[in-house]
Amino acid sequence: MEPVSLTAVADEQLAAARQASSGRAARTLHGGQGARLRQAVLALLAGQELAEHENPGEATLHVLRGRIRLRTATETCDAAAGDHVVIPPARHAVEALDDAAVLLTALVR
Repeated sequence: MEPVSLTAVADEQLAAARQASSGRAARTLHGGQGARLRQAVLALLAGQELAEHENPGEATLHVLRGRIRLRTATETCDAAAGDHVVIPPARHAVEALDDAAVLLTALVR
């Protein structure tokens, strides 16, 4: 059992996103095939987004760096570094307002 520095992983993924043509990068910290609890650090450069998609189950975002916008068909929520957001059980999209990194925690169905 060793701790993982979320600060270091956020910085690492933002650097990777800056090198990627998609302007995005991600690293799974916990979970994977067959696991119900999954955690990943996702990095998006300003203006990039995760297009609208289904909610995989209970999920939260903890903003590690920058600012994001979480959108559903009926709601919009802006969040900044240090904020924690519960993802509603609906189709949603995430847009980076600044270069941003988030910790996604999801309990998949």
